[in-house]
Amino acid sequence: MHDIDSTPPVDRDSMVDAVLTASRVLVAIAARSLADAGEDVTLTQYRALVLLASRGPQNLAALAEALAVTPPTVSRLCERLVRKGLVHRRTDRNDRRQVRIALTESGRSLVDTVTVRRRQEIVDLLAAIPTDDQRSVVAALRRLSAGAGEVPERDWSSGWDL
Repeated sequence: MHDIDSTPPVDRDSMVDAVLTASRVLVAIAARSLADAGEDVTLTQYRALVLLASRGPQNLAALAEALAVTPPTVSRLCERLVRKGLVHRRTDRNDRRQVRIALTESGRSLVDTVTVRRRQEIVDLLAAIPTDDQRSVVAALRRLSAGAGEVPERDWSSGWDL
């Protein structure tokens, strides 16, 4: 294993490579956690559920933008999630032309179940990081998440209202 402290400053390519490698690990954890939950939900569908859990009800355009897909794609994705009972569509109270997508209790339960499984696997993974390095890892990951517009889980609402 390499001693990180003895390496020269990190160049952009090395940083990108490190994040790509870490992202493969995290995607694998997410996929295993989702598979263990027993739901027939794709990672993209699950990502939509997480966005709804973290940001509250969304209209189709906002959800499409957050997922970086087209509105027709997110409409089909949401229709599948409605059929699975994980989200519901409602007309916006303030603008009846707008449709808002929100989690159902089943959708919230799935997000919670998968999150618990992911947290445990991540706890096990992080146990290998020396205590002296943990503060730096947390700071870097928080900056990365904030830069991507992610909301920390502790700031999620459990009572989003349409």
